[in-house]
Amino acid sequence: MSGNDIGAEFLGDSLRQFRKYKALADGALAQVNEGDLFRAIDPESNSIAVVMKHVAGNMRSRWTDFLTTDGEKPDRNRDTEFELGPDDTRARILELWENGWRLLFEALAPLASADVSRTVTVRGEAHTVLQAVDRQLTHYAYHVGQIVFLARHFAGSRWASLSIPKGKSREFDVAKDGQPYSVR
Repeated sequence: MSGNDIGAEFLGDSLRQFRKYKALADGALAQVNEGDLFRAIDPESNSIAVVMKHVAGNMRSRWTDFLTTDGEKPDRNRDTEFELGPDDTRARILELWENGWRLLFEALAPLASADVSRTVTVRGEAHTVLQAVDRQLTHYAYHVGQIVFLARHFAGSRWASLSIPKGKSREFDVAKDGQPYSVR
């Protein structure tokens, strides 16, 4: 596989993974009522809404003018992403969330193989596009895991599994056509 093929494969796979993370989080969010969206499990923990607000703020900062400006925008106030105010309703949090993902997909979609070796900065530190994208993949996976965990906790017995349900592994096979799973 050539370098260009590897770059294209990386970008394509990154977009697929980001879409999977978003779908996973959205599936969890659909199972959370208004009160639980804003509920923290203890005073030192973040609610799902706070995690979403933080991810959205990070996305706005990282993906706006991704190739041409530092990924830590001067107008970002990260600390306020961990605070909820009177304007932070479910609708507002979801709007921020959707806008963040839109910025991510709009920034990545036009990239080409040659772009993965370009240099971008995050907090003044140089990264290749590949490194910057990988950094965000791991960051968002971490927070999507938090969202799913909290949603699962709050939903309790109402939870509809977003992957292979516990005790149902034998009902799923890795398909020969490369698709991840299919129900028998």
